[in-house]
Amino acid sequence: SLPAGSGLAEMGAHWIHGPSPGNPVFCLASQYGLLSPETAREENQQAEAGGHPALPSVTYGSSGRVLSPKAVSEARNLFYALLASTRAFQGSKQPPAPSVGEYLRAEIARRVPTMAGGVEDARRLQLAVLAACLKLECCISGTHSMDLVALEPFGEYVSLPGLDCTFPGGYSSLSERLLSALPEGTVLLNKAVRTIRWRGSFREEGDDARDFPVRVECEDGDAFLADHVIITVPLGFLKERHQEFFQPPLPERKAEAIRRLGFGTNNKIFLEFEEPFWEPHQQLLELVWEDESPLEEPSADLEANWFKKLIGFVVLQPPEQHGHVLCGFIAGRESEHMETLSDAEVLSTMTRLLRTLTGNPSLPAPRSVLRSRWHSAPYTRGSYSYVAVGSSGDDIDVLAQPLPEDPQDPRPLQLLFAGEATHRTFYSTTHGALLSGWREAERLTQ
Repeated sequence: SLPAGSGLAEMGAHWIHGPSPGNPVFCLASQYGLLSPETAREENQQAEAGGHPALPSVTYGSSGRVLSPKAVSEARNLFYALLASTRAFQGSKQPPAPSVGEYLRAEIARRVPTMAGGVEDARRLQLAVLAACLKLECCISGTHSMDLVALEPFGEYVSLPGLDCTFPGGYSSLSERLLSALPEGTVLLNKAVRTIRWRGSFREEGDDARDFPVRVECEDGDAFLADHVIITVPLGFLKERHQEFFQPPLPERKAEAIRRLGFGTNNKIFLEFEEPFWEPHQQLLELVWEDESPLEEPSADLEANWFKKLIGFVVLQPPEQHGHVLCGFIAGRESEHMETLSDAEVLSTMTRLLRTLTGNPSLPAPRSVLRSRWHSAPYTRGSYSYVAVGSSGDDIDVLAQPLPEDPQDPRPLQLLFAGEATHRTFYSTTHGALLSGWREAERLTQ
């Protein structure tokens, strides 16, 4: 068990989404004893959570008051009913809109005036909560706007049953267990790859007996010869670097799939406090800007308003382990702008934000801040993939196809592709990433 105040912060993946028998991450974590007995309970595995953990929450409005739970849940129920209705367009030749965002806005415009019974204040609040729901959906989809997410294929994504849970020892406890089973020196870290040369005929120095079709060249000058290479770099890196990363370049069909698929940023901002200002039972602090509406264009002034894209904060549990820490989530261009600011700027903006929302101008500032910067990270350039407007699940399958394309090639399976962006129904998840790796390993063993 971890010492008190271990200061554990998940900079990347946070939850096991859908912890149930169909989730290989959950199965391995259970097998290795990496989960708390509470999370592995049978009834938790059967809960149909739809990918959204329902945590005990409080919703703060920008006027500095706690919003009516009834009004918030009514608006949220409408949003999730509309979101569920998007599944009906899977396979449709003529979906009612190109994107999830446009479809939802059209439905909201149609439904909301009647719902609030014409009472203007109630209608404004409802629209403000719906705008907050759209921001949450941007975090889940890893996109700047739901207007970028294609409507027709949206229903292909599969949510597994189970109440989302976390690793008490951090997500890395799983990879550490997997690595511990491998012989010493099998895995080399901090060996950035500059170029993968394929379709070649490369020989080890002094060994003319056999040649290899692939040569992996590292930034430090080292090179490795191989028959097969499994490439698992994020789609964001491929979008930026695939042309020079592969020699010869990838076939046009593969390059097109990389270009068309969506890849965005979802970041975290951790705030550590001396004392909690929230109630002990609260696990989620949600934020609603009461003057916002999904039917109006959001402000384009990133510098002045970037923090308004923040959806709220998850309270890290248990406080005995983490101390008093909030983890905020923010997606899109606002999230990328946040990465360019200093820690001091982020800390003071968050302090101002929390004072506004709680209506307490003397709320103590957090004592420290820590945030992820997935967009600036040179080997990720964002967080995870989504199926963008103009793309489809077929592009995911094309990305997953090994090269060379000709199955009769005398040197098959030189380049294999895995990673979350290559799994058609579980993209954007760790279980999708894991399954894709197993898929390619299986392809080689067969």
